[in-house]
Amino acid sequence: MIGLASQSGPAHAEPPFADVAQQVGIDHVYRNGMDGSMHLVEITGGGVALFDYDGDGDLDLYATQGHSLKRDRPPGPVRQDRLFRNELIGPSSDGSLRFVDVTEVAGIRSRGYGMGVATGDYDDDGDLDLYVTNFGPNQLWRNEGDGTFRDVTAAAGSGVGDAGWSVAATFVDLDGDGRLDLYVGNYVEASIENPKTCRAATGELDYCGPLAYRPASDRLLRNQGDGTFLDVTRSAGLTVAAAGLGVGSGDFDGDGRIDLFVANDGMANQLWLNRTEPVQNGRSAKIRLEDDALFAGLAFNVGGQPEASMGVASGDVNGDGLDDLLITHLLRETHTLYLSRGGGAFLDATGQSGLAAPSWMMTGFGTAFLDYDLDGDLDLLVANGAVTNFDRNSLSAADVEHWILAEGEDRPGWRLHQPNQIFRNETVPGSSKIRFVDLGREAGDLFRRAEVSRGLGVGDLDNDGDPDAVIVNVEGPLRLLKNRSGDGKGWIGVRALGAAAPGGKPRDLYGSRVGLRLADGSYRWRTVRSDGSYASASDPRILFATVGVDDSSAGAVRVVWPDGVSEDYLKIRAGRYTDLIRGNGLAVTMRGVAGATHP
Repeated sequence: MIGLASQSGPAHAEPPFADVAQQVGIDHVYRNGMDGSMHLVEITGGGVALFDYDGDGDLDLYATQGHSLKRDRPPGPVRQDRLFRNELIGPSSDGSLRFVDVTEVAGIRSRGYGMGVATGDYDDDGDLDLYVTNFGPNQLWRNEGDGTFRDVTAAAGSGVGDAGWSVAATFVDLDGDGRLDLYVGNYVEASIENPKTCRAATGELDYCGPLAYRPASDRLLRNQGDGTFLDVTRSAGLTVAAAGLGVGSGDFDGDGRIDLFVANDGMANQLWLNRTEPVQNGRSAKIRLEDDALFAGLAFNVGGQPEASMGVASGDVNGDGLDDLLITHLLRETHTLYLSRGGGAFLDATGQSGLAAPSWMMTGFGTAFLDYDLDGDLDLLVANGAVTNFDRNSLSAADVEHWILAEGEDRPGWRLHQPNQIFRNETVPGSSKIRFVDLGREAGDLFRRAEVSRGLGVGDLDNDGDPDAVIVNVEGPLRLLKNRSGDGKGWIGVRALGAAAPGGKPRDLYGSRVGLRLADGSYRWRTVRSDGSYASASDPRILFATVGVDDSSAGAVRVVWPDGVSEDYLKIRAGRYTDLIRGNGLAVTMRGVAGATHP
């Protein structure tokens, strides 16, 4: 048996995270409506969004919600998604982090069977809007800029209210016209009226896998600039249906255009390279995408097999300036790390990374790269929970002793609990060998507690300069993980914004590459994005540790904007967040795209 509780490296004085959800006013529990019918949707769970909806400089929280799957729902309170406003006053080392449920006040009426959520300013007014995916019709919520939202689904165009089973979604400018398009990832064609029946090896009823269903087709909606979207799915080349659960954006082939990676459950993954022609006269040609996952080395694992891909993390884990990919999978598959080799080619480096053994008996969903300890490199956080009745006899005695078993977890039909994991990046700078270490016991009881975790969002909720996290549990409390590892360490925070449209405010320019110049002249690169993970949206702001810079009190930052224009911003103060507005920096003459050693 491969053990799960492996640790090494320096010990922390205290666990890196503490769950403070209840203390700060968040009492959300995702209800899946399970009734013994073994509907697949019961085990997929929901997500969360961390975003500043009211523009006050701190991150608010949106959490999706499920409900009873019976046509005649039992009497009781109406369950719906919830919006929590962050009422932070200064950094929260003094305990000032507080959230208030403002769902009703904000006008949110999202009572479908909630799955995921995407955030982006689709109407270019400077306020972050919401797109909520459901098991059933999706919803587009327009931020009115006065603390309220308006459901504009019907008015936004055909396809926006996709009535299938959507999970992942992302706002991304694929045609380079400055407006955010919308990619909607659909899972499988399943219905409550015609359920599938599957059994475990023991003969007992169990949840079916995705291959028992017909895969659903994803949808691509092009922003028309007038508040509406046009369905361009087929004309863009998205003609192959696949069971999509995760989506992440970025320039994965280095050609200056934003691409999409889609994680498909039990089927080949897709790398949609952007082949859209450049903008001419303010408008580009039609969006054109091309699936290059097979040639890129991302369609299958190193053994040539499709895996149960759920969550997606993207970031530069080895400091070469290229975004790598991490995909979470089913137990006995491991989580898979793909290292970028440049030019759209990737290498399965799971075996050498130290991730294989600790993830072998885990089923991962939400995931993110984050520098939790502010040492300059990206660590890894994974939310775990099984999807079929989990045979705990397959674990070693040491593994079981390591877990804190959830109360009542062994009741019939609900044996899915697993602990979450955090991996510290211990890669030696300049080394070709990637090394992650499972913190195990060092991570504390929070990472020993077995739950059924799904969505995961990452962001600096208390504005103290280190990344926090929120994890959604199925039939369990939402966890708000306050970071304690970065306390007292140097940091620089930036937000990369496009110039304001007439009458509007600046908005995040997703896909921008932001680099912090180090003392040796190289850059530490990060990409502006809110997508990735599973069914969740994260903080698009960029956090840098000041490790390795000339002056720990300030830094020089370079931004490569999505259209390839580069600007330098000098003397960015440490210990605070700074807005970097396009056009306000020093123009840089350079060719190509962002890399680790650009001048």
